Amino acid sequence: MDRYFEALISGQSRKIEKIYQDFYPRIEDYIKGNSGTRDDAQDIFQKALVQIAVRHRNEPFEIQGDFKNYLFVVCQNLWRRHLKTSKTTIRVDNEYFSRMSTSEDESRALTEQKRFELFIEKLGVLSSNCSRVLELYFSKIAYSEIVTEMGYSTETVARQRVFKCKNQLIRLILSDSRYNQLK
Repeated sequence: MDRYFEALISGQSRKIEKIYQDFYPRIEDYIKGNSGTRDDAQDIFQKALVQIAVRHRNEPFEIQGDFKNYLFVVCQNLWRRHLKTSKTTIRVDNEYFSRMSTSEDESRALTEQKRFELFIEKLGVLSSNCSRVLELYFSKIAYSEIVTEMGYSTETVARQRVFKCKNQLIRLILSDSRYNQLK
């Protein structure tokens, strides 16, 4: 188990401070670079840590991969949800009201996180070639660069490989029983 994840779920305050020191600056940069403020970043970071800890307490799970990346994705999802819901607020007599309750919002964020985890898990089941091709594709790397990186002969071959790998990934996700629960 990742040492940061273990520290978070066991409530080790000194190590949780280390999580803040090591990972908060990246989250703050991301949120400030996407229409947010320092206060927004602090709120999102705290929400993410609480969400991960509470979720683990309610249904223990293991993080596939690196805690830093997992935490970043949780924060991204929470920030996107915040931006989306902030567009659905109503102003009445200088007060703002959300059309969605906090618990409903948190539930949706958790579902999005579980979808992402399923996606990452199934991406890991693919061959290393397919995983790499899709990683490049999802990173919006140009087909010409994929050809070079993967040693393909033409962009057509790269496009066909991306298409086949995406279809394999879709089949894996659709065949998983968790998919219907997360729709």
